[in-house]
Amino acid sequence: MRSQGQVRFIRVSARSQKIAAGVAVGLLGAWCASVGALALSQASTETTQAALVQREATVARAEGRVQQYKQGVDALASDLVRRQKFIEQVVDAHIGDLPEAGTVEGSGDEVPAATKISAAMPGAGPLARIEAGQLALVDRLTRYADQRSEAASEAIRHLGLNPGAMASRARTAEGGPLIKLVTASDGSVDPRFRRMGQSLARMDALESGLASIPQVSPAHVAYVSSSYGYRSDPFTGGAAFHAGLDFPGPMGSPIYAAAKGKVTFVGQKSGYGNCVEVTHGNGLMTRYGHLSGFRAHVGQEVEAGALIAAMGSTGRSTGPHLHFEVRVNDRPVNPRPFLEAARNAQTK
Repeated sequence: MRSQGQVRFIRVSARSQKIAAGVAVGLLGAWCASVGALALSQASTETTQAALVQREATVARAEGRVQQYKQGVDALASDLVRRQKFIEQVVDAHIGDLPEAGTVEGSGDEVPAATKISAAMPGAGPLARIEAGQLALVDRLTRYADQRSEAASEAIRHLGLNPGAMASRARTAEGGPLIKLVTASDGSVDPRFRRMGQSLARMDALESGLASIPQVSPAHVAYVSSSYGYRSDPFTGGAAFHAGLDFPGPMGSPIYAAAKGKVTFVGQKSGYGNCVEVTHGNGLMTRYGHLSGFRAHVGQEVEAGALIAAMGSTGRSTGPHLHFEVRVNDRPVNPRPFLEAARNAQTK
């Protein structure tokens, strides 16, 4: 070191240098250790935070699956409630008392299959059992309706009529508010329910058609005094066409509706005297003439065998009797085959 013209020398011994170097190396190592510990701590914190984020995501996904499952179970329960309500409405409207299990024979028709709505919800055991019971009931109702339809068809054939034509005519005039058949929350209809609806509609049409066919004798008398067809007119003696059957009996004898229907005329008609007409649907109408009194009024719904009039001798008549006609689309047909076929069908 130079100072004021003088030079001085500072000598550092090897020992001191070693001590200084050791201190420097120690400080540098301490600093490195501190920096490393800080970096390690930061990395550990980031790892912990990442694990927490991952755990939160896992919990969120689990909660989403639970919520989705809950929504699926709710939708399944809603579908089952909707189906049950529909089944109850069907039973009330078409069946009445349910047939006992084991009493319904198979129709032989294939009932269309569909995936069960509970199949989309594994583990929904109680709901799946409820659905299985509903589908079994739907199948039983379908086969029961087919069984009743076949019985009605057989009875109609015994009466000499075509059950297919009668069922189709029953649908020529329809209407009413739109009430859709929906049995699932997505708006679809299980084919088994659609098949049941078709079977019930056919059953109703055939049974209604059967009930509208004249099958009850309109008068409780021992014989018919004049048959359907050409005869000698009782007043002129000439050949004339007789459009019905004549049932002779005491004045005032009860006259009954030959089938269920609606009374559409009560009054006097030329040649018939006092007359009642009952319309039965499917183009069928029955006419009761020469009455002495009325026991029904226009618009009245009557069942087969209901009292509607009293026997008399009004109009073009030679004595107390009932003139009975059956008309199809306002054309007279012979009533005898209907009444005879009805008696034969009842004895079988």
